Amino acid sequence: MGLKPDHWIRKMAREHGMIEPFVDSQVRKGVISYGVSSYGYDLRVADEFKIFTNVFGAVVDPKSFDPKSMVDFIGDVCVIPPNSFALARSVEYFRIPRGVLTVCLGKSTYARCGIIVNVTPFEPQWEGYVTLEISNTTPLPAKIYANEGLAQVLFFEADEECEVSYADKKGKYQNQKSIVLPKL
Repeated sequence: MGLKPDHWIRKMAREHGMIEPFVDSQVRKGVISYGVSSYGYDLRVADEFKIFTNVFGAVVDPKSFDPKSMVDFIGDVCVIPPNSFALARSVEYFRIPRGVLTVCLGKSTYARCGIIVNVTPFEPQWEGYVTLEISNTTPLPAKIYANEGLAQVLFFEADEECEVSYADKKGKYQNQKSIVLPKL
């Protein structure tokens, strides 16, 4: 299994629609960078957020998630409260090839501010908008800028294709069109 370089990412995006919309270079001027990089792709966060709140006294339970534990927000800048958490989605829609696995990591600009991005791997043949998990680990409110870079996706191509892909097993997070809450 090997990490794939920028020319492979460009080819897969152009010929197979792996990333849409695709930004062919790394945009940096005045924004948190996004677009293709040397060995990955810096995805952008859309302007839709679900921010955790304890207004209704809900308990976070992955087996029985209560949507009342979150408030919806749409805007260019999302402020995540101190020591809190938000969900968002990527601007880009991904179609992962059968012989590829991705790892998604938070960008250092946000990490240096105490903002941690946790995204699980995109499995072979998974597709959809990425649901992004954003943690503000600081005792201060933290800003997240919509339509700017939030995380970097690294692409690893296997030596051979898997027997059972995410699509084959009809994964519960397949074809996400919006922010998707936990499912059992």
